[in-house]
Amino acid sequence: MARKYFGTDGVRGRANSGAITADMVLKIGMAAGNLYRRGSHRHRVVIGKDTRLSGYMIENALASGLLAAGMDVFLLGPVPTPAVAMLTRSMRADLGVMISASHNPFADNGIKIFGPDGFKLSDEQELEIEAMLDDPSLMTAASPETIGRAKRIEDAQARYIEFAKRTYPKDMTLDGLRVVIDTANGAAYKVAPTALWELGAEIIQIGNEPNGTNINDGCGSTHPEAMCAKVKELRADIGIALDGDADRVIIADDKGQVVDGDQLMALIATSWAKRGELRGGGLVATIMSNLGLERFLADQKLTLARTKVGDRYVVEHMRALGHNVGGEQSGHIVLSDFSTTGDGLLAALQVLAEVKRQGRPVSEVCNLFTPLPQVLKNVKFKQGAPLQDNRVRSMIADAEARLGNSGRLVIRPSGTEPVIRVMAEGDDEGLVSTIVDELCGAIAKAAA
Repeated sequence: MARKYFGTDGVRGRANSGAITADMVLKIGMAAGNLYRRGSHRHRVVIGKDTRLSGYMIENALASGLLAAGMDVFLLGPVPTPAVAMLTRSMRADLGVMISASHNPFADNGIKIFGPDGFKLSDEQELEIEAMLDDPSLMTAASPETIGRAKRIEDAQARYIEFAKRTYPKDMTLDGLRVVIDTANGAAYKVAPTALWELGAEIIQIGNEPNGTNINDGCGSTHPEAMCAKVKELRADIGIALDGDADRVIIADDKGQVVDGDQLMALIATSWAKRGELRGGGLVATIMSNLGLERFLADQKLTLARTKVGDRYVVEHMRALGHNVGGEQSGHIVLSDFSTTGDGLLAALQVLAEVKRQGRPVSEVCNLFTPLPQVLKNVKFKQGAPLQDNRVRSMIADAEARLGNSGRLVIRPSGTEPVIRVMAEGDDEGLVSTIVDELCGAIAKAAA
């Protein structure tokens, strides 16, 4: 069944419109509270947020809905998404909610919901919430004496900092490393630099002055240019760029070159395998990961299992197959020995640990394979189903035949934006680029 409000990563949209209005968010809180109100004990929910201006409005509306459902609300303030997942479990909450639109511009916002185990909700659970949103009679308000209470947790950031530091090897420090950290003017602007500094690194901060409207604006993992330039300017050892809610990470090596999530997953998986810590015989990634990663892992006698796009689908597959490393090319990296969701800081710490072990420059440690030429472009559309157009379907089939066994083609609607993503990769860069341009043109024409 198609979902009406939830996308690949929670409910997301432009703030103060659609599903992200105060009225609708209140209902989402009420519905989520009803879904997890079980038994006669006092129920509790933790709520975190990033630094978007609209977070104040959504936090209050969401809390009102949850309080009306009989949930006690614990407000965490600005913390990374993985901190919410961790604190949901640590504080024995029945529910965890993160208010964020991740890497999107400040005008967007969203709601990510975690169950008591710290994992994101399943499709089935999201459909239960959607059913209540469409039929409010399915929801029950708390009686006057069981309405929830709200409380602000003052040490949420400190709790997460200590948690993150414990994932770094106890017998190692970051002494001697000069680190540029770009926190995207987002949720990790305090916790990430603090954790790295306390572990011994010399820190240069950028993207650490949030004002409510500059989150992800020319900074962070989706705009790593500033990080790369700063690494080169100050001759830093490494650059670390997180996104707005810090569940993604992109690295810059000592030469100021970007290292994406595929390379980081390859490094973590192979280093863990050498020490006997890798489970599942490989890693889990999505259909967007480069074919070069798959070939590299095969040479290392490791496997690559692919899922559809969305880190929660990666996590579901990891749990089903017993893997402890997975993620996305975009920098969502899930290390299930430590966390139930993508965590940019934890992934960066594992990379830093391997850099310290090897005692070599990041450019040598983190570039393990040569990616195949890969081109990704987006085609905007407002309505209709351009991928069902006969000419588009014919061109897709022809493109797949032209790529043959030496490449891949992935075409999919985005789960977070009104665009269709067209990605092709292969050994022949010219062919890959031509195919993407032709298909984008055909899709745009069908969508007009």
